[in-house]
Amino acid sequence: MSEPAGRVPGVPQPATDVGFAQRVKALACTAPLHDLDSRKTQVQTADFSVYQMSELALNAIDLVTLAMDFDAGAPPEKVITDLAVFAGRQAPDRSDAEHVRVARWILENLLNVGSLDRGFRAVYGMTTGDGSYSRYEFDFKLLEEVPAADGSIFLRATNEAVNVLVGALELDIESAQIAADLRLETLIRRGRLSDAQAAAQAARYRTIQYGEKLRQRLEATERDVRTVDWLTEMPEFIAEAVEHIAARYKAENAILVNITEVRDTADTAPRKLQAAQLVEVVRDCLRRHEQLQAALQGAGRRFRAQQDRQTFAPGSAVAALDLHAQLLVPVLTLAVTDADEALNAYFARSTGVNVPPAVRLLDLFTALVTPPPERELLGGELDEPEIDEVPDEPPFPAECYDLLDDLLDLDVDAPRRLSGLLEEARTLHPDLPGLVVVRVVALAAQEINPALRHKQPTVFIAVDDGTTLDDPEFGGADLIVARAAIEPVPAGDHAGVAMSVSEGVPV
Repeated sequence: MSEPAGRVPGVPQPATDVGFAQRVKALACTAPLHDLDSRKTQVQTADFSVYQMSELALNAIDLVTLAMDFDAGAPPEKVITDLAVFAGRQAPDRSDAEHVRVARWILENLLNVGSLDRGFRAVYGMTTGDGSYSRYEFDFKLLEEVPAADGSIFLRATNEAVNVLVGALELDIESAQIAADLRLETLIRRGRLSDAQAAAQAARYRTIQYGEKLRQRLEATERDVRTVDWLTEMPEFIAEAVEHIAARYKAENAILVNITEVRDTADTAPRKLQAAQLVEVVRDCLRRHEQLQAALQGAGRRFRAQQDRQTFAPGSAVAALDLHAQLLVPVLTLAVTDADEALNAYFARSTGVNVPPAVRLLDLFTALVTPPPERELLGGELDEPEIDEVPDEPPFPAECYDLLDDLLDLDVDAPRRLSGLLEEARTLHPDLPGLVVVRVVALAAQEINPALRHKQPTVFIAVDDGTTLDDPEFGGADLIVARAAIEPVPAGDHAGVAMSVSEGVPV
């Protein structure tokens, strides 16, 4: 039998595998944690190389997840304080202030502070059955900042973050919870309490995910009841959740009896401590089941209240105003004084903090309250851009850099003025003065901390003593360019380091 068109003889062609995509996405969720370890040496204001950042990031996600309730989250400062304790265990010789800085740095990176949407993006590809290769974008978040009722901010862990803790992605919560309970019960029966504690913690994470799924659907209902199927999907979901709680109560109470017996009959202190910790974990699971049950019981009431509010809310009265015919054309026929009065009256009433219903505001309101569409399972397909390869031209000729190194090869006791450097540079190369200015301006903004951290004996500096630069091409200050020696100060003297150059040069 001949090979189908597009196939390579003897080479199997994989079909589109959703399981493979889930494994790739699970790997992508851990990338921000590994990235912390790769970037910790790039922090210029401190030396974070002694910390295991990925481990601390896992601790941060764990702290936020366990502090989450159905309607609340984790206070950021409390998370930073608790995370600083873990950082202190990794580097006990460092100061408490540095431990707090490390904790705050990790939390800001997990929130992806500085990005536009506070999210992460991963690009992955899959080979389809016809042998083609398609790329997709996977957008996700690990921690989110959510406003509280009192105006403060608390943190919540996303479903992707919880999956990082349990090592899975997009698994069925119900089946995973049943498997975790069976495994936990078996481990306890066999007396393997260390493994049982890990299984109990994984079961608790699954319980948290179940509550998060219900909370997200209720929040979507409060925004717009039409986005959630309350005719078929939600009644089935609530029925399954109630059945889930009943089964978990039965299983976890039986597990709690077994653990309590192990705790009370343990003959060693470590074993008794492990059993006691297991008791606390299972009791926390039961407490979360009570919260979930209360939320399920009130779900129908919240839906009916939101339905009444959104159905019988007074409609917006949209003014049928034609800006062109009723405002612009008449104003153009008026004198400037009269037109200014009319325009001021219109804009005073159509703009401001409290904007009344105006032209086409209904369209803007509809666009704002419409929830975003559900994400595709594989993510959006990424189009390959067609980019022409254009060789980068260096801003300065290569020989200018060699000349610059020779020109700035200064002794510690021989500082020079910028004006003198520019004058000498013009005799060497016509493009060299511009490169000298760029380099000297960079020296003026240079920090001393990197040189101290790398134990450099000297550092270039550029100092402004108030002298004006007299140059035909460039203006500004006539900086003093010097090489300063870094000299450690003895412990008995003032703390820090001293920099020395020749006499008469202000530093």
